[in-house]
Amino acid sequence: MASHPTPPAAPGRWEANAPPVRYPDPDVIVLDPRFQALITPLAAIERIATGFRFTEGPVYFGDTRGLLFTDIPNDALLRWDEVTGQVAPLRQPCGNIDGNTRDRQGRLISAELGSRTLTRTEHDGTVTVLASHFQGTRLTGPNDVVVKSDGSIWFSDNGAGIRGHYLGDKAPKEMPFRVYRLDPETRDLTIAIDDMERPNGLCFSPDESRLYVVDTPAANRLTRVYDMVDGMPRNGRLFFDGAGHADGIRCDTEGNVWAGFSGGPGQDGVAVFAPDGTLLGRILLPERCANLCFGGRKRNRLFMTASQSVYALYVEAQGALGG
Repeated sequence: MASHPTPPAAPGRWEANAPPVRYPDPDVIVLDPRFQALITPLAAIERIATGFRFTEGPVYFGDTRGLLFTDIPNDALLRWDEVTGQVAPLRQPCGNIDGNTRDRQGRLISAELGSRTLTRTEHDGTVTVLASHFQGTRLTGPNDVVVKSDGSIWFSDNGAGIRGHYLGDKAPKEMPFRVYRLDPETRDLTIAIDDMERPNGLCFSPDESRLYVVDTPAANRLTRVYDMVDGMPRNGRLFFDGAGHADGIRCDTEGNVWAGFSGGPGQDGVAVFAPDGTLLGRILLPERCANLCFGGRKRNRLFMTASQSVYALYVEAQGALGG
């Protein structure tokens, strides 16, 4: 797919004492007319928190009006309060959590790079290990996670935490990188996808007929889509490959795919794709964006974890359940 030219981010807007952004926000870029219906001309990108090393794993808790996210190198699970705007640590150390989501009972599900486990935080705050090994061999390090409507938990295991000491603990690779399905009752693991070099972000379409998975090896980074057949992903094929690459991804209720994106100036931020793979638009940030989620009272506020900061933008799209 050919890349689309995009202008640079608005100069100086992130500097201290910068003037207000004039609507519509110049860093929200429309590349396809369909994107107009997904954005509002009266909202601007906000930097809601900064001063971290590498942020990831955003997940919104409407019952407590807060966003949970992680700073992986600092091994910290943090909470941003939507009412006060303050950030406070919830758990440190936290196992170098990368991806987070909520199950259908509202519990926090976390993919931990450092501990190399998939965990669930119960309502009373205790932590339950859901998965740590596959057929007797330790996982390489869960990376991102989503929960299907039947309660099954799907996560990528790609060794990001064992490649060095910054995001986890350096260790040898003991088995292939894969996507797994965890049965909610038996806790048995099943290999769901094993044809990727380094599976990363993943999400289901709103009707759960499709599973999108990002592959992020050293080269040829791309996003694939699978049809869900008899409860498992089949017919894997290319969804997007072009300038820059996705990391964490989420779907809105109309089936559009919103991707945390990296690629340098004019691409860093969020890229939004239609179900047919067309690039609809971009939300440009001054940092590469690793992940995102929808939240807010109407599930129409996009939260973006981007390297040293966390950003937010009100949009006209609403996040699909399960992300």
